[in-house]
Amino acid sequence: MTKDHFVSVIIPNYNYAHYVGDAIESVMAQTYDNFELIVVDNGSTDNSKQVLEEFENNCSPQLRVI
Repeated sequence: MTKDHFVSVIIPNYNYAHYVGDAIESVMAQTYDNFELIVVDNGSTDNSKQVLEEFENNCSPQLRVI
């Protein structure tokens, strides 16, 4: 894959605060950097919102939380 290919990675989340951070870190650790990472939280009732806010504040602008 060449650098001119743009990749969108979408992670759905519902009450997986314990695992969503690992998923985000895995995507962000890839050597290919022409991507966007979108995490879609579907109204979680655990502490997913706090975990996602922390990642959103500390990660590159490639990460968007919806």
